[in-house]
Amino acid sequence: MENFTYYNPTKLIFGKGQLDKLKEEVPQYGSKVLVVYGGGSIKRNGLYDQVLAYLADMNAEVFELSGVEPNPRVTTARKGINICKQEGIEFLLAVGGGSTIDCTKAIATGAKTDEDIWDIVTKKAEANDALPFGTVLTLAATGSEMNAGSVITNWETNEKHGWGTPYTFPKFSILDPVHTYSVPRNQTVYGIVDMMSHVLEHYFHHTPNTLLQDRMCEGALQTVMETAPKLLEDPENYDYRATIMYNGTMALNGMFNMGYHGDWATHNLEHAVSAVHDIPHGGGLAILFPNWMKYSLDENVERFKQLAVRVFDIDPEGKSDRETALQGIEKLRAFWDSIGAPSRLADYDINEDSIDEMAQKTVIARPEYGNFNKLNIEDSKAIFRASL
Repeated sequence: MENFTYYNPTKLIFGKGQLDKLKEEVPQYGSKVLVVYGGGSIKRNGLYDQVLAYLADMNAEVFELSGVEPNPRVTTARKGINICKQEGIEFLLAVGGGSTIDCTKAIATGAKTDEDIWDIVTKKAEANDALPFGTVLTLAATGSEMNAGSVITNWETNEKHGWGTPYTFPKFSILDPVHTYSVPRNQTVYGIVDMMSHVLEHYFHHTPNTLLQDRMCEGALQTVMETAPKLLEDPENYDYRATIMYNGTMALNGMFNMGYHGDWATHNLEHAVSAVHDIPHGGGLAILFPNWMKYSLDENVERFKQLAVRVFDIDPEGKSDRETALQGIEKLRAFWDSIGAPSRLADYDINEDSIDEMAQKTVIARPEYGNFNKLNIEDSKAIFRASL
């Protein structure tokens, strides 16, 4: 285990009926509030009206930015930044899933600087502050509700980058599983894949003596796999929604990866795919992760074997370590297939013609990427071909 400092200042407010905590939290930061949301699902399920009613009770002056995309655009963030600067916004409230929260982080950061937000995302400029913001989560997936990270897409240049600053932790996040009841089946599946992928990204590393961290990751994966099929059969079951929602938050709030750095190559690969083709993030991860695992197997077969035995219940008796490991990867693929996740890039009409362009996107920031298995552009092409 490496030395580490853990810091997470986000107040997590979890459970049924917790939306009324807005009355306590928002007034601490100001009365001019920008509400950020996506395509309108919060209006259809009534959450929008509830949020605005609470804000009205606080005598807040409310401004709105709607239409945040599933892969949030830097152009949308710039619209929010302009509202903040023109109207003197004091606080932002993201009502939605990870994309809405990620966009809000960009808006909050851009509102406190003269630098263009894309320059901050691409690390050409540095952020020194951000407006305070909170979240009301409606989709269990990314964990953005309790971390400082964000992913933003520039559709003009076909780039998609992860970024973050010490200033982009939410001040609070309200997680009521009831708010996820109306999430469509396909988005629920994408969220399940996404949170499992976050745990898997943590899991693949070379740091010794991470015994507790390994068990936390393994337990989270097992819990999601036990709960997901039940949830998909009974989407308005509070306990199932709560379990999945809590897993999504824990998977990426820094708790599981204290003392080491995970791989994160598969997320880089997926960002390249969706930068070009604008596919759902969870769908891309479902396609790519098992193929990255097969490609990286010989980097540390024992690590893959441990996952296969502990999480996927593969019996190693009479098998080589490699055979056991491969069976674990196939079990992951079979699970994601069983819940309806895509398995090939062809499911999104992506073919050989895109491979060179997507591979180039994987090395925009640096010629090699990934912490567990260092990959280059030729590796990217190989994994994409295996994923067709």
